[in-house]
Amino acid sequence: MKHELPGLSYAYDALEPYIDAKTMEIHHTKHHQAYIDKLNAALEKYPELQKKSAEEILIDINEIPEDIRMAVRNHGGGNLNHSLFWQLLKKDVKFEGKIAEEINKKFGSFDEFKKKFAEIAIGRFGSGWAWLVVNEKKKLEIISTGNQDSPLMDGKIPILGLDVWEHAYYLKYQNKRADYVSAFWNVVNWKKVDELYRNAIMIY
Repeated sequence: MKHELPGLSYAYDALEPYIDAKTMEIHHTKHHQAYIDKLNAALEKYPELQKKSAEEILIDINEIPEDIRMAVRNHGGGNLNHSLFWQLLKKDVKFEGKIAEEINKKFGSFDEFKKKFAEIAIGRFGSGWAWLVVNEKKKLEIISTGNQDSPLMDGKIPILGLDVWEHAYYLKYQNKRADYVSAFWNVVNWKKVDELYRNAIMIY
């Protein structure tokens, strides 16, 4: 079974003016598609791995044959991270639900959470992601991963992620990553984050 590019549930311009349509189109059809193509190529000679989901592959990344492990880590991670990212984006979704309660409890306030998350996102040197995850103790944690590494590889379940590779924001924001991070809060689908949080605490 080959991995395929997931469709979006919204138009490329749906996140304007915070994320521009051209960036969304290139990000989805070029960057994400390239990760999928290269992941499928890496898995070609291992039919048993082709039967596994992207999540299953990355959770057991150290069990992947060494000759393709780095390619699977990079491109499998790129596929999985982006597949989640698209679901997390939507304008005008209210910050509420169980996840809002837990964020306020853990970080003191929504503003304090945003401040800490932004520090991690802006502080990531080079390319990578900022994440809100549920750890093995069922606690919320803000982390960063380099390149396309997934929190799943460290036993953590991602429920909110921000792509801070330059391709995610450079057309609109150029080198102003902080402005992109600030704009991100206008397009977070908190309903989806809440759903992912509820699922995550049931898994552990």
